[in-house]
Amino acid sequence: MTDFRQDGRAGIDAALVRRLIAEQFPQWADLPVTPVKVDGWDNRTYRLGPELTARLPTAESYAAAVHKEHEWLPLLAPALPVAIPEAVAKGSPGQGYPYHWAIRRWIDGETASYETVPDLSGFARSIAEFILALQSCDATGGPEAGAHSFYRGAPPEYYHDETLEALAVLKGRIDTDLAREVWEAALATSWDRPPVWFHGDIASGNLLVQDGRLSAVIDFGTSGVGDPACDLVIAYTFFSGPSRSVFRDAVQQDSGTWARARAWALWKALITYNSSETSHHVITEVLEDHQAQR
Repeated sequence: MTDFRQDGRAGIDAALVRRLIAEQFPQWADLPVTPVKVDGWDNRTYRLGPELTARLPTAESYAAAVHKEHEWLPLLAPALPVAIPEAVAKGSPGQGYPYHWAIRRWIDGETASYETVPDLSGFARSIAEFILALQSCDATGGPEAGAHSFYRGAPPEYYHDETLEALAVLKGRIDTDLAREVWEAALATSWDRPPVWFHGDIASGNLLVQDGRLSAVIDFGTSGVGDPACDLVIAYTFFSGPSRSVFRDAVQQDSGTWARARAWALWKALITYNSSETSHHVITEVLEDHQAQR
């Protein structure tokens, strides 16, 4: 997640949120509206008084998540070991804003980081427990992986051309031959079981902690049912060494799923290589893990 405290990003500001609230939810019109300190790219989020948030997609491609989360979050929540966003109401386009939007219950907690999580191995077990609980939820009728999930949960082959283009651009800057081997190893596998629920973006910015322990998982915008390999990417973006080993053992996924997880991590790091300081580190971790798991 990124610090976007400057109001007005994507044409959305607190004044617009106040107008939408007054028009569609007058019972909350007197509540103060303030931007959250740390926001994501897909949505703008505002505190609505002490107990609620207003969450507005920044583009049409993110708007489908509003309907999906409003329908499915209440059904998933009882089966999960920590809190997830609670859908309170769904807003409609208005006041010049073109998309549906959401009102959620505020969840206390700090964003996961190496400063807020002193016990990485314990945290790794908690994330694995959450992933397994999510996979155990009834997937009948759930949203199949596709455009709404940005193809998380689908075969990584969807991003094949983009990956090859990135490898061509980065030739000489990373070991592109080994990276290509990682990618091809993933494409040689598939999820051959019934689809299961996946979150789609198990990343530190979407994990809240209290007293150093996992307390909530937020932002189910890329969730759906399909292949859960994308939910293992945190093994390379946040865990390493002993904590990665704990996570690998606790999450109980097969070697093919791990091959596709490495591909998902590799793809994202490749396409963000020039804009993300961590991309080179993630690529190195993925390549080393691939060699170790041969």
